[in-house]
Amino acid sequence: MDNWTGILIGKMHNSKITLDDLAKHLGVTKAYVSMILNCKRKPPNAEQKFNKALDELIEMKTK
Repeated sequence: MDNWTGILIGKMHNSKITLDDLAKHLGVTKAYVSMILNCKRKPPNAEQKFNKALDELIEMKTK
């Protein structure tokens, strides 16, 4: 597991954001998100896209 994926998963857990929530926000499947977080796929800019999407979801949840 890459360091950033572990941090992202921890933030998701603490914010009660599910894999499904993240996938829907990114417009991809839950399986695709899982592959990236488990380092089965490494698309370019995934770290930035996933962190941005999670930050947006957290912000939406706190409003």
